[in-house]
Amino acid sequence: AMVMTLETDYAVRIMELLTKTNGKVDAGSISENTHVPQRFALKILRKLVSYGLIVSFKGAHGGYALARPADQITLREVLESVEGPYMISRCQQDEYCCAHSGSGAHCRFHKVYDEITEMVRKKLDSYTFAQICSSDDLSLEKDNNA
Repeated sequence: AMVMTLETDYAVRIMELLTKTNGKVDAGSISENTHVPQRFALKILRKLVSYGLIVSFKGAHGGYALARPADQITLREVLESVEGPYMISRCQQDEYCCAHSGSGAHCRFHKVYDEITEMVRKKLDSYTFAQICSSDDLSLEKDNNA
């Protein structure tokens, strides 16, 4: 099944919390408020920091905050910070050798997968955390009915 990993689900929850808090939150509070075990939360926070989506503050009043405004952070960035580039099929990975191709060229499904992947990436990029976390859900519905 093509389902988001638990880690991505947790990363999205953490980003939602930081978006709504609009300030610094310490790791303990993040873990508590998102119901993500602290060891797992710290692992995800490290990825989000290294991807440049959040910043960490050291010391007694340390914690984590968004690295830039929530309207400049997209769902795709958060997903890809955890899972790497989104793709619908493993045969899109450069190191994967497609068994259907015979000649070593890409199989005929490849073009289709690339097209679908591009559509999903664009859609994931069209949602920002400001939009998703805003109190009125209209901003999402308008987009979906277009």
